[in-house]
Amino acid sequence: MSGAGAGANLLALRSHNAALVLDLLRTAGSDGISRLELAERTGLTPQAVSKITARLREDGLAAEAGRRASTGGKPRTVLRLVPEAGHAVGVHLDRDEVRAVLVDLRGTVVGERRAALDLGAGAGAVLTAVTEAVRATVADEVRMPVGDAVPATVADAVRATATDAVRATGADAVRATATEAVRATATEALPAGPLPAGPLPAGPLPAGPLPAGPLPAHAGSLLGVGVALPGPLDHVRGVLHRVTGFPEWDGFPLREALAERLGVPVVVDKDTNAAALGLAAGGEGGSFAYLHLGTGLGAGLVIGGSVHRGARTGAGEFGHQVIQLDGPPCTCGDRGCVEALCLGAVARGDVEEAARVLGAGAANLVGLLDIDVVLLGGRTVAATPEAFVRGVGAVLGARARRTGEDAVPVRVAPGGGRVVAVGAAQLVLGPVFGRADG
Repeated sequence: MSGAGAGANLLALRSHNAALVLDLLRTAGSDGISRLELAERTGLTPQAVSKITARLREDGLAAEAGRRASTGGKPRTVLRLVPEAGHAVGVHLDRDEVRAVLVDLRGTVVGERRAALDLGAGAGAVLTAVTEAVRATVADEVRMPVGDAVPATVADAVRATATDAVRATGADAVRATATEAVRATATEALPAGPLPAGPLPAGPLPAGPLPAGPLPAHAGSLLGVGVALPGPLDHVRGVLHRVTGFPEWDGFPLREALAERLGVPVVVDKDTNAAALGLAAGGEGGSFAYLHLGTGLGAGLVIGGSVHRGARTGAGEFGHQVIQLDGPPCTCGDRGCVEALCLGAVARGDVEEAARVLGAGAANLVGLLDIDVVLLGGRTVAATPEAFVRGVGAVLGARARRTGEDAVPVRVAPGGGRVVAVGAAQLVLGPVFGRADG
């Protein structure tokens, strides 16, 4: 609802209820869940649940998983999610590497590609690298004929997300971009089977009306692509700002450019936000900070179970808090930033000092936000994880002794080097399961 007294949009309502049911099917795993349990947990009537599950089965998103003994009456039929019915690609666009993962509806990684990249090589080179990484990842695993429709239930969620984007960015601009992307997808003459390698064909797009019905996708079950990269950026419009160290990207409409090339919906967010979203979707509860130390330093914040992006999507610029006045210069233009001090210590081989500096920044976050846990990730942390956990933990422990509070635990985030890319895929999957953060 958009405001008090606003009428309910029936398509959105139907999609919302289906998303609730899909999410319960997802969390139930292979054991499945009965229609009666679905009704009890969603608050929907048994009749409504029966209609929704019938549609999900028709779309291939749900299937019977056997029968469960009942406390009275006949055994109940249980349903399960069909994970392979849909896929999403998550792309981690780092300063010197692109990593793409393909995940199924349950979030399981079923394909992966990595390639060297120079984020400063220019838009053309970067877009080509991302396009080829996505194509290669999809071609290995998703082998459905082009033109197969995305399941209608999932299309509803995609349409609802697209509607929000139209409201946020202006209908004319989004409609033009979406029209070109859909035309490219619907008319490109690709054979069935694996997608061919190489860039998308150039040339004018054919004219004519767009086809009705569910949006088609290159690989049938591919729902979209999530892209995560260093900020700052506007994740609502998919436009980059002055990416730290790469000011030439300022104002570049990355989402539109990639959607036009790939022909599927694209979502863009900061790398740390994507990682935090993926960790929350994977079961990390409460309020936490994910600190990513790789080629740069940033934080993803989850407060009360939701990713905190801030009013201008600028929250989490953790690496650029100044903790040493007149300290060494940082790529952001300031001096004495946590990122500059951390990476400088790493470059000197002083991991203990890097961990201590990271801990000082983490202590500021703990004091400001009263979070439950600090999670560490990124390639620099991965090189010596025990040293960083120990060093950051020591600083937080000393703070706890001064304040009389319990020490906030510190641990390495699960997921390893894939954590950002997997989180980027959740940017696409979230709306399908009714998670607003996606």
